[in-house]
Amino acid sequence: MTPRTPALFRRLDLLEWSLCHRLAVATSAAPLPLGLLRLASRVGDWPAWVLLIALQPLLHGALGWRLMLHFSLTALVAVSLYRLIKTRLCRERPSITFRAIPCREPPRDRYSFPSGHTLHAVIFSLLTAATQPWLLLLVLPLALLIALSRVGLGLHYISDVIGGALLGLTIGLISLYWLPVTTQALAH
Repeated sequence: MTPRTPALFRRLDLLEWSLCHRLAVATSAAPLPLGLLRLASRVGDWPAWVLLIALQPLLHGALGWRLMLHFSLTALVAVSLYRLIKTRLCRERPSITFRAIPCREPPRDRYSFPSGHTLHAVIFSLLTAATQPWLLLLVLPLALLIALSRVGLGLHYISDVIGGALLGLTIGLISLYWLPVTTQALAH
């Protein structure tokens, strides 16, 4: 723990470490789930969301360019807020605080709260629901798998994932308010 880590995180760490340990160990014992979680984590890092952003003009024609810009700006705001929160709260990753929790994927940095992967998965799930709900058949299972991968790979506590989801929900709902179209316009 760093000196700036809030006492709440220290308490949560102690409450969550056992469950996080069990999930990370169970995941690492089976090669198929481990490979699937690693793939979900890598795809959720940025490739899935960049592809979704790039598809907007193909899915919506001229309106798609405005959606592409809107999705991109939402993602940039999210990354900025996420970084600000993460570097101020300084909650160390589970595998750093508890050496018994195996980390199965190299982390980008030392801190874990909130989960940026989960944050973006929730944001893009909301944007997808508002603009092309049929794509939720792909996006929603991917978003859930990404969130699960963060704990299963030993990179995050469960509360990091919940925090990322809540922050993503908040940013996503605000973003929907400024969405350049209504769902009626998308239907035509």
